[in-house]
Amino acid sequence: MTGSIDYRPMRPADTEAVSRLILAAFEEFIADEYTDEGRREFARFVEPAALTARTTEGHLFLLAEAEGRLAGVIELRNHDHVSLLFVDQSFQHQGVARELLTRALAVARPARPDLERVTVNSSRFGVPVYERLGFRQTGPERTVNGIVFIPMAHELASD
Repeated sequence: MTGSIDYRPMRPADTEAVSRLILAAFEEFIADEYTDEGRREFARFVEPAALTARTTEGHLFLLAEAEGRLAGVIELRNHDHVSLLFVDQSFQHQGVARELLTRALAVARPARPDLERVTVNSSRFGVPVYERLGFRQTGPERTVNGIVFIPMAHELASD
């Protein structure tokens, strides 16, 4: 897909589209790694109401849009943990995930001048993506509530 990609904060009216994008990518690339319990837990985590609730708790959500279509989303918790990073399949391999992370960190760093590292609990599918973004595995694969993840961290350079 060609064309310019715009980046902006998520608005309340976006939560249904964001939830649909996340669930579609999850089903395509990750769901098979999870138990039934894990799939239900994840679906609850990305329901529109849950996304809205986390915005009121200070989570940062940034969206990528191209030609009026949602291309990707990142959620950053406490300015130091990537809770969600999903890119629509038709926009993958175009730098959208990298740009979403870069822009989220541009917001996080002034809010947390002491910020030295960002963490993520990656799916198996996401590990090579996060490695290309500078993350490294920090512990063994774990399963909690049926959700399989690999803890990773990205050490940030000092300015």
